[in-house]
Amino acid sequence: MINTNAFDYIRVLDKAADASWMRNEAIANNIANADTPNYKRQDVAFESELEKALGHMRYKSTDEKVAGILSSEIQPKRYTDHAGYSYRLDGNNVDIETENVMLAENQLKYQGILKSINAEFQNLQSVMKSS
Repeated sequence: MINTNAFDYIRVLDKAADASWMRNEAIANNIANADTPNYKRQDVAFESELEKALGHMRYKSTDEKVAGILSSEIQPKRYTDHAGYSYRLDGNNVDIETENVMLAENQLKYQGILKSINAEFQNLQSVMKSS
């Protein structure tokens, strides 16, 4: 097998798509539990993990940074938002309007990630055709 970094961006985009999918599930769960007493909203941390992984390679090109990221470094992590507040008497901290906005934002992000993955494969296909 040829040793190439051609799939580095695709691997990172794949992780981003997985994180976006996980976030979609968390938001859907938040919406479903909007009336459950003492329920605390959940979210997925990915962007901060990716930023941290990229930040360790300060003086490198983007290609070198992406190639240097280990897939284990950028695992999406689900967390519960305890935030120490609840504006409701039942202890629930889910705001249904905020969750709906976050769901729409996440869906747009997911679609953008899929378009980027498709573009990367089209680039690879173009290179293979011209070879």
